[in-house]
Formats: sequence, C-alpha cells, structure tokens
Amino acid sequence: MARHAELVFTDGPVYTADATRRMVVRAAAADGSPATSVAVVGGRIAAIGGPGDSSVKDLTGPATQVVDLRGRALLPGFQDAHVHPAFAGITMVECNLIGAASLDEALARIVQYASQHPEREWIAGSGWRMEWFAGGTPDRQMLDRVTGGRPAYLSNRDGHGAWANTRALELAGIDARTPDPKDGRIERAPGGPQGTLHEGAADLVGKLVPALTFAERLSGLLLAQRHMHARGITAWQDAIVGDYLGSPDPLPVYLAAAASGELTARVEGALWWDRAKGGEQLQEILDRRERGQAGRFRANTVKIMQDGVAENFTAGMLEPYLDPSGCHDHGSGLSYVDPVALCEYVTRLDGHGFQVHVHAIGDRAVREALDALEAARRANGASDNRHHIAHLQVVHPDDVPRFAQLGVTANIQALWAAHEPQMDELTIPFIGQERAASQYVFGDLLRSGARLAAGSDWAVSSANPLRAIHVAVNRSLQGATGPYAEPFLPGQHLELAQALAAYTIGSAYVNHLDSETGTVEPGKLADLVVLDRDPFDYPPADIGTTGVLATYVQGEPVHLLAE
Repeated sequence: MARHAELVFTDGPVYTADATRRMVVRAAAADGSPATSVAVVGGRIAAIGGPGDSSVKDLTGPATQVVDLRGRALLPGFQDAHVHPAFAGITMVECNLIGAASLDEALARIVQYASQHPEREWIAGSGWRMEWFAGGTPDRQMLDRVTGGRPAYLSNRDGHGAWANTRALELAGIDARTPDPKDGRIERAPGGPQGTLHEGAADLVGKLVPALTFAERLSGLLLAQRHMHARGITAWQDAIVGDYLGSPDPLPVYLAAAASGELTARVEGALWWDRAKGGEQLQEILDRRERGQAGRFRANTVKIMQDGVAENFTAGMLEPYLDPSGCHDHGSGLSYVDPVALCEYVTRLDGHGFQVHVHAIGDRAVREALDALEAARRANGASDNRHHIAHLQVVHPDDVPRFAQLGVTANIQALWAAHEPQMDELTIPFIGQERAASQYVFGDLLRSGARLAAGSDWAVSSANPLRAIHVAVNRSLQGATGPYAEPFLPGQHLELAQALAAYTIGSAYVNHLDSETGTVEPGKLADLVVLDRDPFDYPPADIGTTGVLATYVQGEPVHLLAE
C-alpha cells in the first residue's frame, strides 16, 4: 500500500522552472493540465496534480495535513546567492541602525541603545546610510554628542566603511599623521580624522571592539535565519565566512547550529580570502573546507573581494572617477588583489575544486575577475565548480558576452538598480552618464546567454526577495515618487518569470543544490514558499507588495503567518 503524504497543498497555481532553467512557469500535472496541488512524502515532492487527475488525492490520508492555497501561489523556496546573515545577526543584537528611515531616527536609536546597555564598554553596531551625510561621510563630533564619552564604532550598512567617534579614534591611535592603509582610506578634516573610515581603514578601530560572546553570536544567527525564513528563503550563500573588518569568523557558529539541528536553512559558506595575505593561505582554506561540513552547512566556496564600492571611490574602474567640483583626484579605484596574482590564486582554487565567488563592482574589477576565471579555465579545463561574480554594478559592454562564454554566473543584487539618493547623488555624478548606462545590465546579460543568480547582500539591503524582484522587473523602488519614480535604465529590466528563476533555480545552481531544490518536481526536496497571491495575476507595479504566508524546508514549516 502506498504511503500517505504528510503534507498536501491544494487549489492553487504551482510554479516551477522551465526546461531552460531561465524562467519560472506554471507546473504541469502528469496529465499535462496546469498543476494545482502537490503531495509531500518523506520531505520530498511525491506527486504534482491538476484539477482532472487523482495523483495527489490518492496520497491524501486521514493524517495528512492539507493546506488550502485558495488560489495563492506555491513556488520553490527562494535562495539567496549573496547574503551576510551572520553579520546581520550580530547587528540585530547590537546597536541596530538597519531600517532607520532618517539620520534623526538613527541618532535616537544610538541614544536608546546607550541608555539600555550601560554595561557595554563600546557602543557598536551597523546600518547607517551614506546619503544621510554630505559627501556620504559622517563626522566624529556628531557621534560624540550621542555616545556619552564611550568609544563608538558603527559600520556602514554596506560593510565598506565605518563611523567612529573621537574616543574610538584616540584608542586606535588615529590622528592627522596616521597614514592610510593600502586597502582603505581615513577621511580627513581640518585638524585630524573626520570620523569616517573607508574599507580596510575601518579595521584600525574595528579590531579593538570587544567581541560578542559565542552565545550572543549564535542567537544573532538564529534571529537572522528567522528573518530570512519569514521572507520565503530556504537556502543561502553566506558571502563572508571569516574575519572581516572587526566581525568575528562565523564558521564556528554555523557548525554549532548545524550540529544541533538549529540551522534549518541550507547554507553554502564562502570562505574569506584574506586580501592582506597571498597564496600561502591556501592550505588554511583547504583545512577550513574540510572542517566546514556539518548538517545543512557546507563550505566549498572561496570569496574574493576584488574592489570596493563606487560611493567611496574604491570600486575599480577602467577610467578615473569624475570630479564635478574640481576639488579631489579620486583616481580609478582599487584592486585589492593584484590582477596577475588573482589569476594565479583563482587557478589554484579552481584546481582544488573550490567554487570562486568574486565581489566586483567596477568595470575594471569585473574584467579582472573574468580574466582570472578565464585563466583558470585555460589551465584546468572546464569544471562544475560554478564560479560567479557578484554585484556587477558597472560592466563594460565588451565583457557582457564573456559570462556565457566562460560559464560564469552573474550574481545580481537587483534592489540597487533604481534611482535613489545613493545612486543619483553619490554615484552617477562621479562616474558620468556613459558609465551610468552600463550599470546593472541584467537584460543584456540574460540576452547574451548568461546564467543569472540573485541575492540581497543583506544587511546591506533588504533581505526580501520580492522587493528585489520588483526592482528587477520595474527598475524602480516600490512606491517610488518624485525624482526617484522614473525607471532606471528600463531596457535592462527582467520579466517576472526571469527574475523569479534567478532567485530560485539560478541561486540553487550556484549553491550546488539544483539537483535537490530550486524547482517543484517529483523527487525534489519540499523546500517551498506560499505567497499571499499569484503575482502573475497582478500588475508589475504590485510585485513588491506581495507577501509570504508560509515557508517549508523539507516539508517542515519554518515560517507560518497567522491569517
């Protein structure tokens, strides 16, 4: 006698990836009719049914939990291909500025945190936004006024800089004579440091901040996991598993959560390539890969940050930044790893079977990453390592077709592809209109044959896939008005079906999970999300308001929204 299903979904549209894995389409039942039901047996999809067949009904028994979709959509669980939950979790238990609507709200949060935590030696946290400050750089005196004499260190929401008060700078020994580190910059003001520390300069203070306890870090990771499950995310790639700008290595916390069963998501950890070291760190990374396998956690990827970000002029550009005011020579940005050495390192990592995940914002950094991956392919031959380049803010037109030619996945963060203050005030004036037209070219990449994966970069941006998908389709923020309502390069938009595919089967491919997840097919694991509507029935302008009702991992609910 056939085993009855423990879980059945009925009476709603079921979506999966098409045969090309480039679009999400309506799933089909065995008789070819549009799917409206799914049966789960032993944590796997056992049958997909339509209105006219009985395949799911036959598996429904007296103990089966039946979920009536009532016309709402069932999809593969979302997967985030570039995200920082461990870092976000630390922020959630420290002075959390993420989501603050204004500078005034952020300052009020700092005052409240300081008042509620008199026992903390430092006031530490994250989440401030560059557009709150003239030139994107806050000063130490403003932070002095709300921190009561305690040292304070607050990293930018994008993790590429920090805001320090006077006491923190004094403790770090930073004054007017302190030289910039080779991988960063101390923002200067008359008489000494201003209070903003870019890139590697942030670590001059960050390394002094007392670390949270292991229990606090584990609590933070589990808070972050709940946050992501509530947004329909069932798997992710943590883009920095290592020590970075004062944040402790999350590997031990992930391993503990995986061993205890508290890690319910499927996680690929991207081991951090220390840009202050060279090829001598490879053995350490090999050892960390061997140690980094437990439960639903695996660490088979290496993350290399090749440049910074455009807003602080550290993104690596082929041509120099513009200077509308004529006051500064911003140069053409940084290459954190020498491009020749990068080819060597990537080739060696590829030869050892690692997936390489490269951060590249500027067009020069993108080209350097592609050159390194091409060198690895030339030396080692084609592989199934599934390398990918994340962010891709500016891509030179000559490099667009190279993604498909080299089998490199374009890992997009779609929420950034819109007019908003950081783009319009801190980026476009300094890169110019010609390069601005080569930003976030999702459409060109897809048309060239590139495979797309999608991620949020949370806590830099919202973790909500549906908000990112909204921007990928509309090229504007949800509810944008005034000067930010105009679509940003609308010819680079994706169709809803394409954006959903990037956030499901595309990211599953990058995470080496596509044989088990990423689609709704018999035999696949029941990692699923129930939306509060069928987004294909609504105008594109409504995508961002779509909600998540329930998230399942292997048929077990990890998020249920009470109705």
